[in-house]
This record gives sequence, C-alpha cells and structure tokens, in this order.
Amino acid sequence: MKNTLQTIQTLSKIGKILSKIVFVCSVVGFCLCIAGIVSFLLGGETFQLGGMTIHGIVEDQFHANIPTIYASLIVVMVLCAGEAVLSKFAEVYFKNELADGDPFTLRGAKELMRLGILTIAIPMGTMLVCSIGVSIADSFFPAIEKVTYDGYVSVGLGVMMIISSLFCRYGAEVKEEKADAGTK
Repeated sequence: MKNTLQTIQTLSKIGKILSKIVFVCSVVGFCLCIAGIVSFLLGGETFQLGGMTIHGIVEDQFHANIPTIYASLIVVMVLCAGEAVLSKFAEVYFKNELADGDPFTLRGAKELMRLGILTIAIPMGTMLVCSIGVSIADSFFPAIEKVTYDGYVSVGLGVMMIISSLFCRYGAEVKEEKADAGTK
C-alpha cells in the first residue's frame, strides 16, 4: 500500500511539473501571437526580403491570405489563454495533493471535480468564443478562409477526472469513518 502511495505521489510531482511546462508554453504562445499580430500591423508591407514583403512570404509559405492569418493568430491566442488557465488549475490541484500527501481527501476530491469540470468547460468555451469570433470576422472580411480549431475539447479526460474525484471522495469518507470508529 505504501508503494502505491509513493507511485501516486511521484505521478503528482510529474503532473505538477507538466502543468507548469504547459502554462509556460501557453503564455509564450500567447505572447508570440501578439508579437505576430503587432509585427504584421507595423511592418508587414514595408519590410522586404529579396524583393518580397513579409506578407507575401507568409502568404506563399502558409498558402493563406492575410485576413486568415490574422484570424488564425487570434484563435491560437484564445486557445493558449484557455490552456494557460486550465494548466494553472491543474498545477494547484497537484500542489495541494502533494501537500496533503494523499489523494483521498475531501479537499482533493473537490479540487479534482473542479478540474474535471474545467477540463470540459474551458476548451468548450474557448472553442465557442473562437467560432463566434471567426464567424463575425468572416462577415466583415469575406476573404477569411476556414480556420481549424477542432480536436481541442477533451470531454473524455474531464469525465475521467470527475469519476476519479468520486473515487477519491469515497476513499476520504471511508478513511474518516474508520478514524471516527477508532476514536469511539
């Protein structure tokens, strides 16, 4: 039993580290998207390499027009923001689980339930915002081509977290009952 707890704690440490990495990558991705948008706005047409403008090079390389590139950068920016928020919640969960030293606590079960709900809700919300935003932008700039952002919602992972939180809560309740029975 002690070996299993050590394995769970090791996995929680890994989860905490991965959550931090995802958070940092999401923030960097968000910032790079802002930098890309600003650089296109400020110097895309004026700066030239080999007789071609930056806009021309990007259009040729990505086979997309400028409005589509702007829309894609904004979509990626929103997705990065959502992922940063979600990874920060995951990091908090793992940090608290490590501090408790046991996944079978009522606080841990509640946080895992919240993380599971957020794992479903945040990606769905960002997808909805992106879909609405691209639709609105398409009405103003009909040249926008299809911007793909599918495959981002992880409902299955969220459901598994919610189910796991119920197991953790049950384990915490059983632990409390045994502790109460031992004190009587």
